[in-house]
This record gives sequence, structure tokens and C-alpha cells, in this order.
Amino acid sequence: MSGVIVTRKAEGSALDFWLSLLSGHAERVGTLLEESGDIIHLDSVFDTSDVDEWRNYRYNPAALRIWSLTYKEEYTCPLFVAASRGYTQCLQLLLRKGADVDFAPGGESALHGACENGHDECVGLLLRNGANPNIQSQDGFFPLHLCKTAETYLCAKLLLQYGAHVNSPSEDEELTPLHVAAGHGLPGHVDLYLRHGAAVDKRDVRGETPLSAACSHPQSAEQLDSFCRVCARLMESGADIHTRDCDQQSPLHLACKSANPQTVQLLLERGSAVNAMSYSGNTAMQNVLQVTAYKLQNQPEHIVRALLNHGAIRVWPGALRKVTWPQIHQLQLRLLLRMQEAVLQCKV
Repeated sequence: MSGVIVTRKAEGSALDFWLSLLSGHAERVGTLLEESGDIIHLDSVFDTSDVDEWRNYRYNPAALRIWSLTYKEEYTCPLFVAASRGYTQCLQLLLRKGADVDFAPGGESALHGACENGHDECVGLLLRNGANPNIQSQDGFFPLHLCKTAETYLCAKLLLQYGAHVNSPSEDEELTPLHVAAGHGLPGHVDLYLRHGAAVDKRDVRGETPLSAACSHPQSAEQLDSFCRVCARLMESGADIHTRDCDQQSPLHLACKSANPQTVQLLLERGSAVNAMSYSGNTAMQNVLQVTAYKLQNQPEHIVRALLNHGAIRVWPGALRKVTWPQIHQLQLRLLLRMQEAVLQCKV
């Protein structure tokens, strides 16, 4: 790429301009644009690749990582830097002077950068200046796909107001924005997309629907309520609780694997098949038994009890070896022992 400014080698006005961009110094950026002639301009391309770091990994077997086997060039431009860092004044200056609003030398536009970092003022500014809300990144994602935190709610709302397509799938994984929002436990985003016509049962390449995505995502104890609210909202909109992914896992299988007692209870109350088996032969009960040892903070014993109360029967005494460790919760052990007795009685 000709005319590229390599940041690690930059000097003089080019270095001054780059550092001013990074610090959001709008006045200095404007002055340099006027005084630097052909050295820098509104759509200057900066090479931020760290060749030395890559080389150190490449030739250091002890530090070698898969991602370091090939060198990746990384490019950016003034508009992306300003938008992704939330520098509204810098962004206004660049747009007023005529910067290309959809320029994306690094594979992502300024709109992608602003959305990913939750800078709704910058998102609104870019959209009012003609940014394409349906521009696709080099990796196949649309700006809506990058709204992955609660702080990006207004960004998503603005994108939809300016015509973003709510059901656009990503290029490789075929994820819709609803998949992304559900998989990150964002009830506000999920509600917003559904009100704008998001397809509630659209599948990705793994056969997962947004409900499956919400059930399968790893969840800490603090996130359980948010993910349950997401699942409840999806079910209210008609999400199929009996759907199966490519591994024949239902939302109940996945919710047990992520150890969310609230979601499991919700699925069971709505009639999810408690003894259905996946391709690997696992039932929901077996899934929760396999994660018990490192999910104690999620209170998996409540899941075991709920499954038992809804007729779970496919548990074998041999499965207890996986969970009878010193740290196992006493209540869960009592429940499992009760299951073992029930199984043994059935065999007599």
C-alpha cells in the first residue's frame, strides 16, 4: 500500500499528527492538516503492525503461538482512530474537512470502531454524515454485530434508526445480531432487535438459534439472571425450545452445561424434553454432572433437583464418580444418591 505511514518509524509532522490523534487533540490535528502539505491528509493510512513483536514470537519456540505463524499487517486511518476512541471533536473536524466516512484500510470502518467501543455520540455523528450502517468488515461482520456490551445499546438503536438490517448474518459463522446479543446476555439488545423484526429461530452454521446461543454461553454466577431474562424474552417471542443444534443438543442440554438454574427451570416449565439425548448420548442430567466440579458458584444442585422433579431418569451410578469429589456441595450429593437408589430399584 503506497503512501503508508509506518507508526514505529514516523517522525516530524507525521509522528506529531499520529500522537495528536491518539490523544484526541483536535486543535493540533487541524493545525497539522493545514500545515503539513502532502505528508499527511484526512485519509492518511497508518501501519500499526508490530513487526518486532511478531518476529520475537516467530523465532522463539517457547513463546510460539498458532496466531504468530503468519505476519498480519494492521492498518488504520484518522477517522477510525477518532471514532474508536470516542474523540467527538476530532471526528467532527475530520468529517467537516471531508474525510471518507466509510474508509476502512484496516478492514473495519470508523462506524465499526465506534460501535465496538460503545461511543454512541460518534456513531450518531458518522451516521448523520452518511456512514453506511450495513457496511461489512473484512472479517464479515456488520456494525450491529459489534454491539456486544450493555454500553452499546444506544449504538444499536441508532444503527437501526438509520436502516441497519437486523437479520444480516456474519460471513463465516452466519450469526445474526440477535445471536450475538443473546450470546452475550444482553436483554435490552434482544428486546430491541425483536421489536425491529429479528428472526427468533434463525440458525447459524452450527445449527444454533439465538436461544441456543444464550443457553450455551459460559455464565458466571453474576450473569445468570441476565441470560435467563434473555431466554425468557426469546421464548415470549416464540423461540422453539425443542430446537437441536448440529450435535443434537437442545437448549436444555446447553443450559445444563452452562449451569444456569433459572434458565433450566424456565425450560422445564415450558415442556422441554428432560430425557432427550444428544449425538454423544448425553442427557441434560449428564451435562450438568460433567460441569459440577467447577460450577459450584452457580448452584448446580438446583439444576439436579429441577431435573429430578421433572422426571429425569437416565442417570447411571457410574456417573457419580465424576462428581463425588471433596468440594462437591452436600445437597447435590444427597440428590445424586437419591437418584442412584431410584435407578437401583428400577433394576430389581
